[in-house]
Amino acid sequence: VQLVESGGGLVQPGGSLRLSCAASGFTFSDYYMHWVRRAPGRGLEWVSSISPRGTLTNYRDSVKGRFTISRNNTKNTVYLQLNNLETDETAMYYCTKASRPNYSDYDSHRGQGTQVTVSS
Repeated sequence: VQLVESGGGLVQPGGSLRLSCAASGFTFSDYYMHWVRRAPGRGLEWVSSISPRGTLTNYRDSVKGRFTISRNNTKNTVYLQLNNLETDETAMYYCTKASRPNYSDYDSHRGQGTQVTVSS
């Protein structure tokens, strides 16, 4: 399993970024995919998930209406659009996969992450 995140960067409060995660080594279209994040001094925090066909999405309450998860199964890629970013959302963002096909949990596979820094 390989997960490669990209798209992070430095953005001002209220700004936007689009994160990408390229996946390989498993049948991507069979798996729920998730985005999680880890802020300095804080534990791992689940952010969003998307079902294998992209028909079901879920978000933590604090990002609803601002973040959008999507996927392209022909490209084996999952995305996270981050809008109206807040300073406390500065974190390393990771994508991860479910433990089994069609399960909605997530396992320990993660890439190197992509750093999102929100600062004026």
